[in-house]
Amino acid sequence: MAGVDLFSHPALYTRYRAGLCSAAALALLLITALTYVPPLLVAYRSHGFWLKQSAYLEQPTVRFRYEILFVATMGSAPGSFLAWSTFPEFNRLQEDRLRVPLLSTREEDKNQDGKMDQLHFKLELPLRPTEHVVGIQLILLFSYQLYRMSTFVMQSMAFLQFFSPVPGSQLHVNGDLKLNQRQLLNHCGLDTRYNVSVVNGTSPFASDYDLANIIAAYWDRNVTTVFSDSSPVWMTGRARDTPFIINATIHYPVEVILYQPGFWEIIKFAWIQYVSILLIFLWVFGRIKTFLFQNQVLTTIPVSPVLPVSPVLSYKQHQS
Repeated sequence: MAGVDLFSHPALYTRYRAGLCSAAALALLLITALTYVPPLLVAYRSHGFWLKQSAYLEQPTVRFRYEILFVATMGSAPGSFLAWSTFPEFNRLQEDRLRVPLLSTREEDKNQDGKMDQLHFKLELPLRPTEHVVGIQLILLFSYQLYRMSTFVMQSMAFLQFFSPVPGSQLHVNGDLKLNQRQLLNHCGLDTRYNVSVVNGTSPFASDYDLANIIAAYWDRNVTTVFSDSSPVWMTGRARDTPFIINATIHYPVEVILYQPGFWEIIKFAWIQYVSILLIFLWVFGRIKTFLFQNQVLTTIPVSPVLPVSPVLSYKQHQS
């Protein structure tokens, strides 16, 4: 019966031969299966084998669009407010409640990396001596872009809101424009599904400028930005003939972006886990195979190579 090499001992230069249907061949097949299959099961059952999501850090490219919608509440009576926006149709709807403020804005690139890091925003609302502000609602619109993995472009907003039972003279806010994800971004390609204005500034209908409708439509998105400021400062004691002032500093921080990994990233992550466990099984079952074949626990034919005889040794043996 013709035999095949089933195993070789690298240190002893010995090959072990047996038939394909022999017990040694079947045992070797079983050992091979036990070497390569259990590491796969262990890696899979330990959870996290297939990478479902991944994350990376990126500072977004954010620019203020100079689009604003502002409402100042003057009291609890219906219609007791002043309003203004950069949208002419909205201003036309306000009639005698329209009040044009003085604006001052400045975006700053603090680390000189080509990306804006923060926005300094100041609004001064002129008031009559008898008018008092007890609350404000302010929408600032931004262009928000990510480039490191997929190219993600959207128009987003920062919503500032504060109310007080005591009339105020100034409001100071300082916070971050944070990315809020309810869905993973793609790992490549172009995503412009939210590159539409948050406010329909060409609409002549008042319902399109209702803050509740704007915010409800905005939160239907799976990716948004949220202005976070846990410590707004409301100052009271406004002097006569002085405006109500809003000072806002909005930072554009580095974000942790969650995304759906691509095929090769999933395979690479799974392969690393599999191989790290496989190395242990290769070492263990390698020792087992060496023991079985070297001690002839499995019946095989050891074949050792015939080493060439040294000419000097051969000559000495001939002389003797």
